[in-house]
Amino acid sequence: MANITYIESSGNSTTINLTDGWSLMQGATANGIDGILGECGGSCACATCHCYVDETRLADLPAASEGELAMLEHVASERRPNSRLACQIKASPALEGLIVHLPETQE
Repeated sequence: MANITYIESSGNSTTINLTDGWSLMQGATANGIDGILGECGGSCACATCHCYVDETRLADLPAASEGELAMLEHVASERRPNSRLACQIKASPALEGLIVHLPETQE
């Protein structure tokens, strides 16, 4: 399990103890976090779970796949070097304390 903190564009912050193997998108949608839609259900096909990962923790994540990088070309908010799709990041003890910021819009 890992405590993941989601910071909405409004500044509202919510920390969730996320079960290992759950994606950050699943954790957000199951807990009513505003700012992650996950319209494709986590199949890396819509980019509506775009998030900004704390830059100091990027090395703790697996590299983005080609499919994820392709979907990031279609995000509604600004794409940044720390942009990722929350459906592609799985919780694990290595991600304890991870902070993700959510963009103003997903559509």
